[in-house]
Amino acid sequence: MSDSLVIIPTYNERENIEKIISRISSLEKKYDILVVDDASPDGTQGIILSLQKKNKRIHLLKRNAKLGLGTAYIDGFRWGLKKNYEYFFEMDADFSHNPDDLIRLYNACEIDGYDLSIGSRYLGGLVNVINWPIMRVLMSYFASRYVKIITGLPIDDATAGFKCYNRNLIITILNSKISFIGYAFQIEMKFKAWKYGFKIKEIPVIFKDRSNGVSKMSTSIFYEAFFGVIYLKLASFFKSYKR
Repeated sequence: MSDSLVIIPTYNERENIEKIISRISSLEKKYDILVVDDASPDGTQGIILSLQKKNKRIHLLKRNAKLGLGTAYIDGFRWGLKKNYEYFFEMDADFSHNPDDLIRLYNACEIDGYDLSIGSRYLGGLVNVINWPIMRVLMSYFASRYVKIITGLPIDDATAGFKCYNRNLIITILNSKISFIGYAFQIEMKFKAWKYGFKIKEIPVIFKDRSNGVSKMSTSIFYEAFFGVIYLKLASFFKSYKR
């Protein structure tokens, strides 16, 4: 058993899931992989079950419906805590996150002592995004700027979804109330990690848009994030962040 669990939420990822698991499994450092699947009708679960027969590091958490990104990660975190993992990674199935960067996120926590490491697309004002339409790049970039201005969160890529958490941070945040299940979940996790005083490090990565499958992004997700940021800031005035 590895000390690290890579959690990959899926919904209709049959075109990507075997390839991403194969790439992670080929890395020098060994990671256990938990796929949290929301009842994909395209056969994603069947592929994972087949892969499990050859690789004991692969795990599947089946859910009965499409329940949202945030709850997928929360279920994955809880599963991993019961198995006593020390480090928890969030990662997409579509290769927008480069598996080679897992070790950099891991080293920031294990060697450098950070509680949360973030694969950042916009560190220092740079834009490291490939194959996205310019309007989507601008929307994502300025969403992170908006979060920073409204909340004071000292992170350049507030909406990033490629991260490594240590066990103590996960326990602390799960003991608080998680308010969002979509895009705003990523912001909320970073905001609470910062407010609780955990050490955070951004690592520059190159984000590449998916070449297979269909993006799950929608206008409603951005609305949740826009108004969710205001809610997080206002709610923080009435909450004590003590560990």
